[in-house]
Amino acid sequence: MQKIRISKVLDMFYTEGHWVVKTFWNSLFVAFFLMPCGINLPSPFFIVSMGFGMAMVLRERKKFVFEPALLLFPFYFMLICIGLIYTENLHSGLDLVQRSLSLFLFPIIFMFVKEDAATVRRLFDFLLAGLLVSFCINFFSATLAFVSYISENTSGIEIFSIFDIATEQWHKFYLGSALSKSLNPNYISIYLLLVLGYYLKKRLISRNQLAIIVILFVYIFLMASIAAYLILALMSILFVFDEADRQKKYTGIVIFILGAMVFLNNPRVSGFYELLREFHQTTDQEVMILGKAKILSWDASIELIKEAPVLGYGTGDANEALFKKYNELGYRFNLENQYNAHNQFFQTYLQIGIVGFAILIGIFVLLALQLKSSRHEFSVFLILFISLLVESMLVRFNGIVFFSIVVPLLLKKRSILGGRVIRNTEKVIPLKL
Repeated sequence: MQKIRISKVLDMFYTEGHWVVKTFWNSLFVAFFLMPCGINLPSPFFIVSMGFGMAMVLRERKKFVFEPALLLFPFYFMLICIGLIYTENLHSGLDLVQRSLSLFLFPIIFMFVKEDAATVRRLFDFLLAGLLVSFCINFFSATLAFVSYISENTSGIEIFSIFDIATEQWHKFYLGSALSKSLNPNYISIYLLLVLGYYLKKRLISRNQLAIIVILFVYIFLMASIAAYLILALMSILFVFDEADRQKKYTGIVIFILGAMVFLNNPRVSGFYELLREFHQTTDQEVMILGKAKILSWDASIELIKEAPVLGYGTGDANEALFKKYNELGYRFNLENQYNAHNQFFQTYLQIGIVGFAILIGIFVLLALQLKSSRHEFSVFLILFISLLVESMLVRFNGIVFFSIVVPLLLKKRSILGGRVIRNTEKVIPLKL
């Protein structure tokens, strides 16, 4: 039995073709597995994958499949490099350029690499496995801390008092960053939503599949991301109205309403409501949370864009400009925590101006057109688009490399979301050496 299980695990890896190809894909698989487990763990594997990917380009340099949409990524990277010309903080700018190199490399690699839908689906299989491992590790660690807290603070009191303390304090150990200490909960939520969006089109035919879906929903609930809840609600609505059977549609609506009631009673969500009512009390730093800070970041970003609407502030100076604006507007909490724009479209505009902003918008316009064929595929677009609306995803290496892999694969003319095979056999253009 153990040999069979080991064999199944090994079958998940790429075993076909040249060792360079195998190393490229298997490095990506391991990196996707490690992404939910820690911010620095997958980085070496992504770097290895980029190196072997370029080796694949050199091996297949005589022909490639021309994908015009993928050229937007190298153009975006070149604008980041050009932004160094008018950057004062050159060190910060060079760091961002170095982290953004995958935006240039992976889209080019995917014009040469021969992949099929089954191979790409393994990326999501490994991401799913990483999420399950991440959930187990985080939940176990939180439970140990929670049990330790209860034992230290309930000595000599009756059982009902212990129960009251547990129900009042559990959220301090199991919600948001308290549960996911090694990685931002918003990134975990993005991975969870993408996996759900990728797999929910399949029918649940086993208890194991149902158990996995339940764990993923519980994990999303515990991450307590307002943006993730909004995306999940939109996905649910799309799936319900995509159902042709009227009885199943009504059942889906009832389940959606009940699920919404559960998610909206999350303690972090109810606290967010209270802060929205007190939005203008920006001097009360004790009640400030990230949700409110994001709104203030957006406000400061808009003010800065008005002052430099063409070129922005330079690749390495955008955050410094934000910090000065926070100080000017009295947003002390944002200044003390040195928050970025918390919106990648604003962040891009501040870094490289209106042209970079237009390219990023163009990528998502093309992505929407590519994924408009079904509500299921469009839900994946919503996940990515809304995620960039609430996070500056392209400032951290893992966010950049994830974006530069998933979005180009989605933009290829044959969608990886379907069961169709993707082959590099169209528009073959010989390269003149």
